[in-house]
Amino acid sequence: MTMKDTKHVNTESTNLYERPPSLSTGQSIKTFLYNRTTGAVMGRTASSWGKIGLFYLIFYGVLAALVAICFWVFFQTLDPRIPTWQLDRSIIGTNPGLGFRPMPPSENVESTLIWYKGTDRSNYAHWVDSLEQFLEVYRKPGLTPGRGANIHNCDFDQLPSPGQVCDVDIKNWDPCTKENNYNYHKSAPCVFLKLNKIYGWRPDYYNDTKSLPEKMPRDLKEHIVDLEKKNALELNTIWVSCEGENPADMENIGPVKVLPRRGFPGYFYPFENSEGYLSPLVAIHFERPRTGILINVECKAWARNIKHDRVSGMGAVHFELMID
Repeated sequence: MTMKDTKHVNTESTNLYERPPSLSTGQSIKTFLYNRTTGAVMGRTASSWGKIGLFYLIFYGVLAALVAICFWVFFQTLDPRIPTWQLDRSIIGTNPGLGFRPMPPSENVESTLIWYKGTDRSNYAHWVDSLEQFLEVYRKPGLTPGRGANIHNCDFDQLPSPGQVCDVDIKNWDPCTKENNYNYHKSAPCVFLKLNKIYGWRPDYYNDTKSLPEKMPRDLKEHIVDLEKKNALELNTIWVSCEGENPADMENIGPVKVLPRRGFPGYFYPFENSEGYLSPLVAIHFERPRTGILINVECKAWARNIKHDRVSGMGAVHFELMID
């Protein structure tokens, strides 16, 4: 064979344009996962995987560092106690709502019905235990960080200094006490109310007896007029009223007493997230509600800058009471 023939044979055996032999699907997958000829894994050799791995390691490392720096700069602009957006500029707004305790069991999270049998201890135990848990921080100042050092015995003529918090009066809630089962065993239960906290909000009091709102309950108006004669400073109060929502409810609800006073004292405001702060409370004592019938109750907070809306719950709270 001549030299020319040998050259022709070698060229044909290494023809790069020649179609590779066809492989089955299983063989193609095996070859992709590991190619014995080239040593490639999933189409890449060890050096190729090393290069791309190093690239992504550096890329994501730099990206993570940039995100961390951005978060660090962002948190330097925040104050843990003072919100950036306040009052009208915040989502909460400037119209506080009311909350009530005790709440129904967690399995009835959407319910607002307080329903129990007064003669059955195991039946009303949930409501008593729920109140006990809620009020524990009020009876034990040590459970609230910083409260013991900042607490101040406030009064209408003894306002707290900056950073101080007012003590909540829990001594004059009788018969709404733990020792008395919050009066649930006598079918004359107590329900506690609190005003939702809004940073920096200041109440505009109804402390002028000549301009009380028309819809304010008559007995509350009379109380304000009498109080003006005794101590006008105490008119700086966010008043609270509770009554039946409808005419039938008004007949069935019976006498209602607000303890220890008819509202939230003004010296608790504005709320500035001071260490140890606890919201003021009032206890609503239903003295003789009619048993065996559902009673719709509506409680309202009264100040000039508190508007009432049943749909959104602004300035008011609704719940039902049923005692078997």
